[in-house]
Amino acid sequence: MQITEAHRVELVKRAVEARRHAYAPYSKYAVGAALLGKAGQIFSGANVENAAYPTGMCAERTALFHAVSQGEREFAALAIVTENAGSPCGACRQALSEFGLGTVVLLADAAGRIQSETTIEALLPHAFGPGHLPRGG
Repeated sequence: MQITEAHRVELVKRAVEARRHAYAPYSKYAVGAALLGKAGQIFSGANVENAAYPTGMCAERTALFHAVSQGEREFAALAIVTENAGSPCGACRQALSEFGLGTVVLLADAAGRIQSETTIEALLPHAFGPGHLPRGG
């Protein structure tokens, strides 16, 4: 799927909207994400923190898990909106790599301005994937 300017605009818009729903009382770092499936549907997510810090979830994985739970397995693009166009954490990079290293990643600031465009592969070179696992018999 070719990523158009209209896709970019809509993804960032949806990530900005998702960011408004972030629950980040501890870090104060609200994140919104919008993931475009190859079939054209957009799945969004926000980060959700918890007083027991490791039990929270990042916006990128929230959007990914939402999409996968709805049956989507192939993705074209992901927009991530933070205050300063921050990049996804390592856990999110690894989770996203499972579904396509070629997924385009748009990093935008709180005003919705795209600051960077890359791919999952560029964010996670030499990714560990299903091909690294031994074949069961």
